[in-house]
Amino acid sequence: MAPTNPASLADPAEASAPEVRSVATARKPLVRGLTRAWRQRTPIAIDAHSPASSELEPLVSRVLACRGLSDAEAAANFLDPSLLQLHDPSEMPGVEAAAERIRHAAIRNQPIVIYGDYDVDGITATSILWHTLRTIAPDADVRTFVPRRLEDGYGLNSDSIRALAADGAAVIVSVDCGITAIEQAALARELGVDLIITDHHNPRAADPATGELPLPDAFALVHPRLPGSTYPFGELSGAGVAYKLAWRIATLHAGKRRVGDDLRTLLLELLSLAALGTVADVVPLVGENRVITSFGLKRIKHTKLPGLRALIEAAGLTGDDITAERVGFGLAPRLNACGRMGHASHAVRMLTEASEDEARDIAEHLEQQNKQRRAVERRITDQATAMAEERGMTSGDSRAIVLAHPDWHPGVVGISCSRLVDKFGRPTILMRELDGMCGGSGRSIPAYSLHAGLTACQDWLSTFGGHDMAAGLSLEASRLDDFTDALCAHAADHLTADDLVPGVDYDCDAVGDELTPRAVTQLDRLAPFGAGNPSVRVLLRDVKICEPPRIMGKTGKHFSVRISAGERMLRLVAWNWSKHADRLATGVRIDAVVAPKLSTWQGRSSVEPELLDLKILDA
Repeated sequence: MAPTNPASLADPAEASAPEVRSVATARKPLVRGLTRAWRQRTPIAIDAHSPASSELEPLVSRVLACRGLSDAEAAANFLDPSLLQLHDPSEMPGVEAAAERIRHAAIRNQPIVIYGDYDVDGITATSILWHTLRTIAPDADVRTFVPRRLEDGYGLNSDSIRALAADGAAVIVSVDCGITAIEQAALARELGVDLIITDHHNPRAADPATGELPLPDAFALVHPRLPGSTYPFGELSGAGVAYKLAWRIATLHAGKRRVGDDLRTLLLELLSLAALGTVADVVPLVGENRVITSFGLKRIKHTKLPGLRALIEAAGLTGDDITAERVGFGLAPRLNACGRMGHASHAVRMLTEASEDEARDIAEHLEQQNKQRRAVERRITDQATAMAEERGMTSGDSRAIVLAHPDWHPGVVGISCSRLVDKFGRPTILMRELDGMCGGSGRSIPAYSLHAGLTACQDWLSTFGGHDMAAGLSLEASRLDDFTDALCAHAADHLTADDLVPGVDYDCDAVGDELTPRAVTQLDRLAPFGAGNPSVRVLLRDVKICEPPRIMGKTGKHFSVRISAGERMLRLVAWNWSKHADRLATGVRIDAVVAPKLSTWQGRSSVEPELLDLKILDA
């Protein structure tokens, strides 16, 4: 029976939308600004007679074109996402066999263990399947298991599988992990456990002799990018994959294309969890991810899930609109802190079984852990910065940073990696060295696939896995120097000096007259912003400073400055830019990269762009 879309109340006359392309990656040559290098996204010709371009401000049409959306229909579908744009989950490899086995186990009360990862993506994916199974079979024996980051490590763990099997598990369903777990899949089969792997990470590298990908011999593999897959969208998060499986379980249980009201309500509610995982895992916010995130973010504010309400309250966001930015900087760090500093099982319980009172207690616990995490992160970041600079990894011909220290918390080093990447523009790996082993995380820059780099250096590694932009690894401490040399050499071969320059991408040129409240309001429709769909930025050329900058804020770190741009006067706001204020005297001409923003005061809105970088022009 083919599944139906969860948006049964949507207008059935709506047609399924074509897939949206990601932001164009080709770049024009670098232009150096005051603090960063500027790169323009590749423009694409616009059909001036397109209905979409006539309904939109010209600036908005140009921005869309630079993001591969010059076609009127594609632009309209992007600006007005619909749940009908989600693809049929039965198209995903392995989902039919997985859904049938899981549903069979649930309604027959066979013990099911949902085995999740300890980050936000894994926590939300685990919770999505738990709620689904408890809804179709309230008395089902559904358990959850999340490995301990420090003791068990990432992914499926052989000792844990043995323990779960000994405790009676008939089915183990991995979420957000498992695609590289070849040995663990063989163990599960040996123990008589049906292992279902749902994942979105990269599998192991192809066998050089046969060219085939080594995949786990599990009962079912659910993954959008398996060999031979025709699934239309390959960039789902782990929570997105779990959501698609949950959707198919629901329609299979209903036995028809339209599920009942209870399951339909649940599937719509679970979009909130899927959006959390999608934003937190930094997958491209285009295609299905954009649809999931757009509708999921809207539901978070009004969620019926006690645990999610408690999390929102702990983050101080009660009553606020939940944006992708607020997920990334408010909700996600609190969930992640649990897995980094303690045990992510607490976060899973908060989002599944906990009562309202217990959920509030857990949310407060997460808040305290997040404060602890921030303190540890600052210490590691400061130490790693000093070590990297001392060892010459932050300048010259160095193309990567690889460091280890016995005092570094392995649950926090990944965040510190991101801080060093932001500061030095180089792929960075930080690890804890303990008892003869090094283990930790890495983060990368867009020009370098960290997973490819680790694959090229795998002879030095004990374990590794992850994405192009983020990965985890372990190795013997005696191999650290050789691994460091190998990875740095690989990075040097694949990165140019320009790749390392901290940059700001902008969409297109604009003139002051185009930055109207109507245009900025239309640009806001491109949200949610994130990976693959960054915030809009435009270049204002040859504008003039009209009056000296005015320092803002109690700390004096910010300023505002008025410019003359064409026929308009604009007030630019510059955050953490006060050290450059004395260079902007009245009459100075600049090019400026800005983010169009609306400021509302006493019911009136005006355009006040955010200054991201500038270039002082010769007189």
